Amino acid sequence: MGKYLRVAAVIVLTGITGCKPRTPTTDSSLASPAQQITALEAKASKGDSTAQCDLGLCYFRGEGVRKDAAQAVQWYRKAAEQGNAKAQDYLAACYYAGIGAEKDTDAALMWLRKAADGGNANAQGSLGACYYFGKGAERNVTEAVKWFRKAAEQGHAMSQTCLGTCYVRGSGVTQDVAEGVTWFRKAAEQGDAMGQANLGLCYAKGIGVTKDSAEAEALFRKAAVKGSAEVQAVIDSANSNGGR
Repeated sequence: MGKYLRVAAVIVLTGITGCKPRTPTTDSSLASPAQQITALEAKASKGDSTAQCDLGLCYFRGEGVRKDAAQAVQWYRKAAEQGNAKAQDYLAACYYAGIGAEKDTDAALMWLRKAADGGNANAQGSLGACYYFGKGAERNVTEAVKWFRKAAEQGHAMSQTCLGTCYVRGSGVTQDVAEGVTWFRKAAEQGDAMGQANLGLCYAKGIGVTKDSAEAEALFRKAAVKGSAEVQAVIDSANSNGGR
């Protein structure tokens, strides 16, 4: 059971490269983007960690300033060293991918753990994936489930999908198909493509729910819009004879 259900591998250290961070906090009453950046720089220079993180994001994305990943990393580090969990998550992603800093998996995992311990849901999900896939940490599915759950309970959609898969498979947790479907549904309702595909497969094969081809097809259509090869693999498996 659950042979074709997928954990969302793309969750690994998504950080700034794979998610949509909040819009930088600037003073909208100021007339121009340049003035907004100047105000943000003033706050950042005075040690405001939120402003430092936001300024780093502006440099990373090239919003209001020339795009400069190295400068982004500098501001992320300043905020991260003050305990800003979001900046720690972004800094981890930069180290992991070698963007704006030399690739350093050990540093990436150090900052990722700090962010996860600080309650950052994206970091918690990413850390769970590191344990699940054995990337940067020794593979430990039980530990992965712990971090997936922490993120999932905060509403992190990809972690909800991952946790659901673990429950359906009985990976790192006592198998509970109904609980797995519950988490798939939560992720699907947030628009997570893998959650939609996994929930669709459950309906297509009657895994933990009454078989419903129409519901499965509706979910597959929503998931297919995202265009992921992994998502498509789940959808394709619904037409196979070995889906369960």
